[in-house]
Amino acid sequence: MKIGIQGFEGSFHQIAAQSYFSKQTEVECCASFAELVRKVKHQPDVDGGVMAIENSIAGSILPNYSLLKNSGLHVNGEVYLQIKQQLMVLPGQTLEDIREVHSHPMALLQCMDFLEKYPHIKLVETEDTALSAKHVAQKKLKSTAAIAGKLAAELFGLDIIAPNIHTAKNNYTRFLVISRNGVAPAPDANKASVYFQTSHERGSLAKVLSKIADAGINLSKLQSFPIPAREWTYYFHADMEFEDLDLFNRGLKHITPLTEHLAVLGVYKKGTTH
Repeated sequence: MKIGIQGFEGSFHQIAAQSYFSKQTEVECCASFAELVRKVKHQPDVDGGVMAIENSIAGSILPNYSLLKNSGLHVNGEVYLQIKQQLMVLPGQTLEDIREVHSHPMALLQCMDFLEKYPHIKLVETEDTALSAKHVAQKKLKSTAAIAGKLAAELFGLDIIAPNIHTAKNNYTRFLVISRNGVAPAPDANKASVYFQTSHERGSLAKVLSKIADAGINLSKLQSFPIPAREWTYYFHADMEFEDLDLFNRGLKHITPLTEHLAVLGVYKKGTTH
């Protein structure tokens, strides 16, 4: 299989893709999430994609919800990845040799407690964690370290001289597995991603939420988005968790009459943490 990812070889998107599919999964690297969606939708040799949708610390990646809604793509699954940052260098280099650390601004921020112990080291912001590691390896940059995931060190032949230097140990990113074609829900499917729109009337959203609760469905995510050209009206992305598929189908039947529009993006098995 070839799976589209945002970012470069060795990125956390690639780790997520390998965690969901297999270590042998080939990736199609994309410079942006828009390019990722476009390739999954139109490029025949790309079988699907893995797209970050939210982070346990930074919150939702709002543009990706809109991209997904407007793409016509389907959600086939999800994976939760613990973000672990590693400090890596050319073989033979030590922490005492380091004068610069290169990485994405967010990765630098995530490791600031560790980096502040070394005030003489210059922090250099780059566009991508894995690309920083690749740059150190290809340019054979001595006295320079990169912060990236473990996979980047393995791919580019770098040594990890300080493992797990991220401050927050409970930092997880949720990735959605997307494809051109929907798949029939597995018998043990227990989660669904749904978009719906309600009328702009008092209590319209509350009625929908009440029906979801009455059906025994757990609403694990509710995200609102403004509808263009309709001031102060919104559509909603909802992630619903349930014990069995019949429970979800019955709940869907109850809430559909209360919405102006409803679309199921995918029904799948709740993701596990890697």
